[in-house]
Amino acid sequence: MKLGIVISTNEAETVWNALRLANFARKEGDEVGVFLVGKGVEYEKASAGKFDCAGEAKKLLDAGGRMMACGTCLKLRNQEGGELCPLSGMKDLHALVRDSDRVVSF
Repeated sequence: MKLGIVISTNEAETVWNALRLANFARKEGDEVGVFLVGKGVEYEKASAGKFDCAGEAKKLLDAGGRMMACGTCLKLRNQEGGELCPLSGMKDLHALVRDSDRVVSF
């Protein structure tokens, strides 16, 4: 299965759970793409205590998943894309939705 996950929140526990789902799906052999939009681009800042969002994101990338972040949303927050989460756009989000068998949003 091709799973698309859209994260639009910076609430630590929710982001952490979304990324845990992404990692579980990879372990099950699914292709996984994560797109961060709105407050979701703040996922690294969302890491708090037992909710290691950045660690889960790294696990996903190490397992062959991919992450993308809305460039406009990053710019609005004076942030840049990075190695873990490259700058992306609506074309990339559209492709993720179009090409996925299932899309889940958090």
